[in-house]
Amino acid sequence: MTRIGGAGELFGTNGVRGVANEELTAEMALNLGRVIGSLRKGRIAIATDARISSQMLKCAVIAGITSVGSDVIDLGVAPTPALQYYVKMRDVTGGVIVTASHNPREYNGIKFVHSDGTEFTREMDEESERVYKSKDFMLAKWNEVGQVFEDDCRRLYIDGIKSRVDQGLIAKKKFRVVIDCGNGAAVFTTPQLLKELGCEVISINAHPDGTFPQRSSEPVEENVELLKKVVKETSADLGIAHDGDADRATFVDENGNFISEDVMLALMAEYYVRSFGGKVVTPISSSKCVEDAVLRAGGEIVYTAVGSPVVVKVMKEINAVFGGEGNGGLIFPEFQLTRDGAMSAAKVLELMAKEDRPISELVKDIPRYYTLKEKMGCDNKRKLLDGLRKEFPDANFTDGARIDYDDGWILIRPSGTEPIVRIFAEATTKSRAEELIKEGMDAVRRILG
Repeated sequence: MTRIGGAGELFGTNGVRGVANEELTAEMALNLGRVIGSLRKGRIAIATDARISSQMLKCAVIAGITSVGSDVIDLGVAPTPALQYYVKMRDVTGGVIVTASHNPREYNGIKFVHSDGTEFTREMDEESERVYKSKDFMLAKWNEVGQVFEDDCRRLYIDGIKSRVDQGLIAKKKFRVVIDCGNGAAVFTTPQLLKELGCEVISINAHPDGTFPQRSSEPVEENVELLKKVVKETSADLGIAHDGDADRATFVDENGNFISEDVMLALMAEYYVRSFGGKVVTPISSSKCVEDAVLRAGGEIVYTAVGSPVVVKVMKEINAVFGGEGNGGLIFPEFQLTRDGAMSAAKVLELMAKEDRPISELVKDIPRYYTLKEKMGCDNKRKLLDGLRKEFPDANFTDGARIDYDDGWILIRPSGTEPIVRIFAEATTKSRAEELIKEGMDAVRRILG
């Protein structure tokens, strides 16, 4: 099983994932349905992304849920944040999203959602795993099995986003926007949202296709060359790209230049702190440009371990004004506590409209750093972490070891899924970043021998 989380666990930081019908089978999906149907007895909403295997797995999950006596509301193909918003706003006891997000097309996943619309916490996943492993399910009597109903969450979701942005101001600007849906679930929501916000919309990769024929599902720079080209050719104001389940968004400026995910996180964090004040939550792996932007706006930065459920949990605990990860996953708590690609698009347009400046000018204000990433083999994570604690006692051990300097930082973070360690280095100059990445790699070699 390919997992995003601790080694040996079924549930990782993003639910259960694996190659469909090999590592993640219909039988597993059936029993995972029984788990959520037992733990969240009542009415459970389910949606999928556009992957080829999603319908097969959804049917198995539905069978599991109904077999233990819970009802199912089938929402069809929808973005993950649309499913989560439906769960938050409607009288349901939980939710399930069948998606592998940005993973390659042969993968799929199953993720559980709490009754408030947030992803299951680590503790909830551990409870789910115990129930799954025990297989101690109370199957319903023949006349008490759950029923399946259908509903739509897309309209509710679009209207919800519109209620949280300045529609009139955005509409006045008549932005021209290119949206790359990546042949995923966003095809049903983001283009329509942008049209209703008064934008001229040019859509690419805008039909659902689980083979992802035009690009990989992950909206990183090397995968959005077509978006960059179309933005330039059409003189658009903004380009937006989604991953497969549209909980993330990345951006291209009016000149066709890709904007770093960390820079966009910093830009929106600063916007929220200037507007409302307060705390911003982000993983320990985020660029220092985020901290710089938050502090100069008068806010406070709070670091967490890597993973959106951890970020959301801390945001909820401290009543943070904003949060997000450096991968295009931005969290707007006044709307819902989850990464949200369409909300990100709407809020970026709102900022552009309020400032009356192109996005390229807005991001120029964000401090720039040089970031390097490397990975090395690591077959003894405990030895490595113990050695790092001895060698760098003042480091931040929130997730791995982060060593901060006046002009940069190093993060040495063992993988939770592979026998490797990732080393990140960031500095104000390229040469310093190269020095720091070497220092981090040398430390790993010394400790592991």
